[in-house]
Amino acid sequence: MDFLPIKRALLSVTDKSGLKEFAEFLHSRQVEIVSTGGTMKFLKEAGLPVTAVESVTSFPEILNGRVKTLHPKIHGGILADKDNPEHMETLKKHEIAPFDLVCVNLYAFASALQKKLPVRNMVEEIDIGGPCLMRATAKNFHSMLVLPDPKYYLRAMEEIKNPDGVSLAFRKEMSAQTFKITSEYDAMISLYLEGVGV
Repeated sequence: MDFLPIKRALLSVTDKSGLKEFAEFLHSRQVEIVSTGGTMKFLKEAGLPVTAVESVTSFPEILNGRVKTLHPKIHGGILADKDNPEHMETLKKHEIAPFDLVCVNLYAFASALQKKLPVRNMVEEIDIGGPCLMRATAKNFHSMLVLPDPKYYLRAMEEIKNPDGVSLAFRKEMSAQTFKITSEYDAMISLYLEGVGV
């Protein structure tokens, strides 16, 4: 689709810069906000209505938060091609609501490196769900908008204000930026693991 109206968003961020203002903007446009963990707590404290991920999945966070968003009710809603009737019928059959926007930024592994924590502690600073969400959304930019950094919020708001929806060109640009960020993130982790003992 050339233009994407934003009706449902998943917000899950480490860096909460500008998040309150962005979420308030989404709420003012009747966008349903789905969230989890610290982001959900932050948004609720800001007085915003938020749908908990576990109420979407009917499954709680497990393994000390290692598994939260890795679920078909989340990733099905992200990866469905909205131009494909078969995909949309599959969502309907399994009662999966589609997402339009995923706003995610990653655990600050670079900051954790400075603390020189033991390896067992450092692995807990490796984000798994975040990159999965980002890459899934970036792959499906024809049907989704991914926002991988707060610096894009203002441009996104201008795009969302468009009565037709967010342009394909902006969605593709955000997809490219997202894959760049996740590849750099993985490279940083790889370098760390190559240089540290077990």
